[in-house]
Amino acid sequence: MSSHILSTLRKVFFGLSLCLATNADSAPPEPPRPNILWITSEDHGPHMGCYGDQYASTPNVDRLASRSVIYKHCWSNAPVCAPARTTLISGMYPPSTGGEHMRSMVEYPSGKKMGPQLLREAGYYCTNNAKEDYNFSQPGKVWDASNKSAHWRNRPENTPFFAVFNSEKSHESKIRVRPHIQVHDPAKVRIPAYHPDQPEVREDWAQYYDAVSEADADAGQRLKELEEAGLVEDTIVFYYADHGSGMPRNKRWPYNSGLQVPLVVHIPEKFAHLRPPEYTAGGASDRLVSFVDFAPTLLSLAGIKPPDWMQGHPFLGSHQAAPQPFVYGFRGRMDERYDLVRSVTDGRWVYVRNYMPHLIYGQHIDYMFQTPTTRVWKRLHDEGKLTPEQDAFWKPKASEELYDLQSDPDEVRNLVADTNHSKILTKLRSAQRDLALQIRDVGFIPEGERFERCAGTSPYDLGHDDTRYPIARVLETAELASNGNPDATQRLIKNLSDPDDTIRYWAALGILIRGKEAAHAAGEKLAKLLDDSSPIAGITAAESLARHGAKPEQENALRFLVAKAAGNTSGFFPSLLALNVLEALGPVAESVRPELLRITAPGESPNPRLSGYVPRLLQSVQAHGDSGGEQGNAKPAKKQKAPKAN
Repeated sequence: MSSHILSTLRKVFFGLSLCLATNADSAPPEPPRPNILWITSEDHGPHMGCYGDQYASTPNVDRLASRSVIYKHCWSNAPVCAPARTTLISGMYPPSTGGEHMRSMVEYPSGKKMGPQLLREAGYYCTNNAKEDYNFSQPGKVWDASNKSAHWRNRPENTPFFAVFNSEKSHESKIRVRPHIQVHDPAKVRIPAYHPDQPEVREDWAQYYDAVSEADADAGQRLKELEEAGLVEDTIVFYYADHGSGMPRNKRWPYNSGLQVPLVVHIPEKFAHLRPPEYTAGGASDRLVSFVDFAPTLLSLAGIKPPDWMQGHPFLGSHQAAPQPFVYGFRGRMDERYDLVRSVTDGRWVYVRNYMPHLIYGQHIDYMFQTPTTRVWKRLHDEGKLTPEQDAFWKPKASEELYDLQSDPDEVRNLVADTNHSKILTKLRSAQRDLALQIRDVGFIPEGERFERCAGTSPYDLGHDDTRYPIARVLETAELASNGNPDATQRLIKNLSDPDDTIRYWAALGILIRGKEAAHAAGEKLAKLLDDSSPIAGITAAESLARHGAKPEQENALRFLVAKAAGNTSGFFPSLLALNVLEALGPVAESVRPELLRITAPGESPNPRLSGYVPRLLQSVQAHGDSGGEQGNAKPAKKQKAPKAN
């Protein structure tokens, strides 16, 4: 090859190399990814200085808020820890996944992952220090580290992190630790209208504020660690609590008082492009957000498009969704006590739908009764010394509730019967129903039936099979059953023969809610349910027969309930429900008390986290056979009239 040709080739090669190098240099560098730090605390609402609470002492979070944005309307979706954390980690509503109970353990929806898993796949180092408490099994490895030693400091070099630190300092259990040196003056605390103004109540509320201050101090320590590492400008910080205050009627109840949590978000200037339009340092956002939005928001902040199956809406990051008109709450079984409540708010109005209105609000939950406020409150109810607003907690529920947070922040004046508010009532009622249909709420399948039907699959996957779960018909029957309208009795009696187990259950519950007249009209069909393939429908029918049937029907129903209570033969969930019913029947069940005392083996729990529930109920039934309706459900009554507005 001639020297001329070689020289020409060298020039061409040099030109190409220079061009490639120039293009590489001019290509925009990949944008930096933020670290993300979640600082969480337990069992407290927005009782903080940055939210305008002058009684609170929360200097660390207040300082963070002064250079961040606070969200005025953030709901935890669930008013208790395990379902709330189940919502956070998945981006799906627990009534859709079957994880709404306190506690439960169900299969994770097939083919789906938890938020931190998706972040880890994108190169993030994910740590959790240290509480998980999820209500479903984990679909593979979720965290790089999840324990008391987990920390972002342990990440590989040049790796972005997502880290969660949880403070237990404000947990419900801390409210009742005695002796305690009060920091906040009990004389100056505001007592909500639903609590009696008693020394014990004032002391508990003041001690709660002391505990929130301790959680604030923990938050300050985590922020200091970030500052000392020089990572403040590289890290997006969230501060929030896992649900409302640990005081009774806050925790466990899907009112605003049980669901509203503080949410403070700091996005450094370096990542200003990830801020929402309403972000103003030191400002407050009216945008409605809730825990179901957190996982998709986490992904959006990392530049990852959230998968379509996530039911929340990202409110920060590169994939922000439009603001939503509503946020939603729910309540399922609380320990061994069954209930089914759904709620929704638009930021001002709160709508609550009680699908088991025959049950009193204040069902006996051992953990809740360890708080002095609960005990003195119940004692004053027994003595007839409460105001109507305070006494309502110990009585059966209205099927629907509507509250105006603007004029009634304590949610004690039910406006359902006030025709001036019919438009907003209809709007929120429709929103609640629409969500149930959209997410295919499996909470309407009795827990025992759900476990039977879900063999080999998850509740979510069961719920999305319309052949196995006709959600529209189930929801219609549940609404009919729970509204208490006597005109619906004949339709419910007809549904006692429906081929679907869940429909038969709700029909039987509707008869129970309506009381004696409906039970007599449905007597023959109720009796047939004692031989039904669904033990849950049979137990519900047996309660009506035990309360209102003739002597032979009553005795037959009571023997049926005792047989189901012996969980070694009937199974865990039928035993749980039957014992609830027998306890509520009180003196009505006296004739089978000898048989109840002979039950010694309550049956095996499907998960260790549920293991104490049946033994605790069995002990209560055997020791307090005359407790009547106070522990669980009150005597079925005629349709509950909503209180007049005042």
